[in-house]
Amino acid sequence: MTAATKVLSAHVPLPLADKVDQMAARLERSRGWIMKQALSAWIAQEEERDRLTQEALADVDAGHVIDHQAVQAWAESLGTDQPLPLPR
Repeated sequence: MTAATKVLSAHVPLPLADKVDQMAARLERSRGWIMKQALSAWIAQEEERDRLTQEALADVDAGHVIDHQAVQAWAESLGTDQPLPLPR
């Protein structure tokens, strides 16, 4: 049983299209396969970014934050003879 599909079209700059074609030739895959791989990877990356953002916002809502001044002092101590420990 094959999954239902839908054709999506996009105008891409010629240099990018050339790179897709080069990659397809190098991997002995179709242009469509390359595009599916790229789109799947991008969607996974964006979903993970959204998950991490939601997790961070939940931490803020729960009060799990580090004071800005503590972070600033730590950053300013980096590269000195006595860097401060990472604020927690």
